[in-house]
Amino acid sequence: MSTTESTSLRWAGLDTPDGRFTAVFDDAGVVYASGWTDDPDYLRSLIAPALRTEEIVESDGGDVVAAVDAYYAGDLAAPSRVAVRQTSGPFLTAAWAALRDVPAGPPVTYTRLAELAGNAAAVRGAASCCARNAAALFVPCHRVVRTDGTLGGFRYGLDVKQSLLDREAAPA
Repeated sequence: MSTTESTSLRWAGLDTPDGRFTAVFDDAGVVYASGWTDDPDYLRSLIAPALRTEEIVESDGGDVVAAVDAYYAGDLAAPSRVAVRQTSGPFLTAAWAALRDVPAGPPVTYTRLAELAGNAAAVRGAASCCARNAAALFVPCHRVVRTDGTLGGFRYGLDVKQSLLDREAAPA
């Protein structure tokens, strides 16, 4: 589905312990892209062309910003309660959905993510799912590591990924 004239995208940003966090979302508060940046146009460029709008307008962020605040206040599941919209082929779509179900705590491996997404042989596809994820934190690709336990990559830097994993590993 492509966006229509009635659909507009909005953005909001907030400061977090890991740096400035910005999210792009629609009028209903569905997240299309997010991450540790202060550049909403960069995030807009990550959105699939079929879902992208020409412009995005600043907003207060409502429930989207509240979920990020709640996450940093200790409610690590708060972002999972916010709807996300991304589009791609069947495996990436399944892998993004599987990632939404990975709880905070010990990270999973790319191999395990491939299994959770329904194709155990698609380990490279699982890595691609993380690399192409536009909705960081809401689709928690930071919770995936290499088989040997090393971090692998992260669009917003390994220091942010490690900080998120440390926060999620800390006893409540």
